[in-house]
Amino acid sequence: MDKSKLKKLFSGLCCSVCRHDFDESAIFIKREEKNLLVLQIICPECGKSFGLALLGTGALSVKDDDELVIQDCPEPISYDDVLDAHNFIDKLEKDWTKYIPDELKNI
Repeated sequence: MDKSKLKKLFSGLCCSVCRHDFDESAIFIKREEKNLLVLQIICPECGKSFGLALLGTGALSVKDDDELVIQDCPEPISYDDVLDAHNFIDKLEKDWTKYIPDELKNI
């Protein structure tokens, strides 16, 4: 992802320690995959380091007029979704790895 897009995403945000604004030089991309971005943000003023993972980055885009647009995404997960996931995991048998696709088992 282009750092200028990330700069727009973090514009108006500042360090929670010293209140210095984040700029493009404060953002370090650690890992980038389809719809996943892992960032490290280091305050240029005090050096405080922040880790951040962005999921669903395919929904972020910047128009030609530099306006950051977040496209419509699915509804956020609900408490019921979390409970359903918990119940599913709680009932898994010893061979639960059969549910993981083969291409993801060695990551």
